[in-house]
Amino acid sequence: MYKFIGLVGTNSKDSTNRQLLQYMQKSFANEAEIELIEIKDIPLFNKPADNKIPAIVQTIAEKISKSDGVIISTPEYDHAVPAALMNVLNWLSYGIYPFVDKPVMITGASYGTLGSSRAQAHLRQILDAPELKARIMPSSEFLLSHSLAAFSADGMLKDGEQREKLAGLFQDFLIFVAITKQLQNAHAVNQQETENFSWDNV
Repeated sequence: MYKFIGLVGTNSKDSTNRQLLQYMQKSFANEAEIELIEIKDIPLFNKPADNKIPAIVQTIAEKISKSDGVIISTPEYDHAVPAALMNVLNWLSYGIYPFVDKPVMITGASYGTLGSSRAQAHLRQILDAPELKARIMPSSEFLLSHSLAAFSADGMLKDGEQREKLAGLFQDFLIFVAITKQLQNAHAVNQQETENFSWDNV
């Protein structure tokens, strides 16, 4: 059985993106183990004078490295991902590189109509950066709009079409992960390039 990390892409205490990942964790339990990770306690990124990475960040990096893939659920703030999500990705590309060639599925929930579509596009751009080099599942937007009314009291998605779509995308992600595992011939080189990359030398 695959083991995935579900990264809650916000520091909000009450988030429908957390609810979405919890729904996936419960609904797809027979196909994968999904461990949810919170980012609310991660300190603000600033290059430390001693180059030491906070223990909480190191722990998250190790969990991602050991996982078969990562699912990130992001809200949308001002057409972009939240600062808290950007912050953790900054840390996870500073001296540690757990996302290199790691399969990633992106989902998102928002209170409005668009369902975090711009934030998901923004996140794809970030994950494709030379310091991260994740493998993002293509053509796979899951946009949960009007998310405050999307879940029942027991945490289930109310809309049958949304449930069906998400289940289909998750099956595609399982296939994507399997395929990605076969595309590792350049992993060592990709890892080295990421470790050697510096904007100071561009």
